[in-house]
Amino acid sequence: QVQLKESGGGSELPGGSLRLSCESSIDTLPSLYMAWFRQAPGKERQGVAYISPRAFFSHYADSVKGRFAISLDTTKNTLYLQMNSLKPEDTAMYYCAAGFGDTVDFEESRYSYWGQGTQVTVSA
Repeated sequence: QVQLKESGGGSELPGGSLRLSCESSIDTLPSLYMAWFRQAPGKERQGVAYISPRAFFSHYADSVKGRFAISLDTTKNTLYLQMNSLKPEDTAMYYCAAGFGDTVDFEESRYSYWGQGTQVTVSA
């Protein structure tokens, strides 16, 4: 059983930065892929970024490309999301997710494990 715990959310001004962390309860396995999703009030959950096993490649939603960076520290079993140039539309609950398999994308059904979420609010 994989347990995920997010941290690092909070309130920030537009243009500011935050770094989210997601600690995994197990060592990163060769076939484990991880992702960040977010859900704004009244909207469906959407994928933000995902990273392949062993961080061979990553992918970003168009809305965050060039501003956000996903990374994985296998020595700490921790996934990160560095968020720069924050915008009010980035306000959402951010969730960490993990899955096993050969295919990685934003299809939520592929992710078996989810964290509880951490709130990010961007407002002047």
